[in-house]
Amino acid sequence: MKSPDSVPTAQGLERLVEALRVLPGVGPRSAQRMAYHLLQHDRAGAGALAEALGAALQTVRRCEQCNNFSEEPVCALCRSPRRDAALLCVVETPADLAMVEQTLSYSGMYFVLMGRLSPLDGVGPRDIGLDRLQARAGAGEVQEVILATNFTNEGEATAHYIAEMLRPRGIKVSRIARGVPLGGELEYVDAGTISQALLERRNL
Repeated sequence: MKSPDSVPTAQGLERLVEALRVLPGVGPRSAQRMAYHLLQHDRAGAGALAEALGAALQTVRRCEQCNNFSEEPVCALCRSPRRDAALLCVVETPADLAMVEQTLSYSGMYFVLMGRLSPLDGVGPRDIGLDRLQARAGAGEVQEVILATNFTNEGEATAHYIAEMLRPRGIKVSRIARGVPLGGELEYVDAGTISQALLERRNL
């Protein structure tokens, strides 16, 4: 005979496992291990995680200018007087923005698409805020838009679409270069990357 508490407990565990599976790269077994660990070894950590997630869902929004995550209507980066408003770098995700910032080689502004064009998945221009990007780029301050979308088929298609969208407005549009990674040896680099590096060579 089953305990009256056994069904709700099982359902709660299953819901937790399913919830953890929404994380990228987490399959059924990984989600199950995480759930068991939190419930068995770190209930305080599980509570802190639930509280932090709930608070983030309540307070984190999108910046009105760059579309990145922010707790303010306009994020600190967009408010900074040290940023060059004439440059606008377009990236796919907040993680991409963070990577560009880590290089310490860019001091302009950003626009985060929160995705990329993917007609097969039903993701069109409006779904990634290209109407907002067009308004931002055409407001008068921006002189150059740097397309830093990923070098996937979808990322390339997104970059091409944005370039075609902005060129009639007389805005300079550039694309980040591809090539041999810093410190890389040609022997270990794939032929496509070497080919692109040759095509995008520069004078010394």
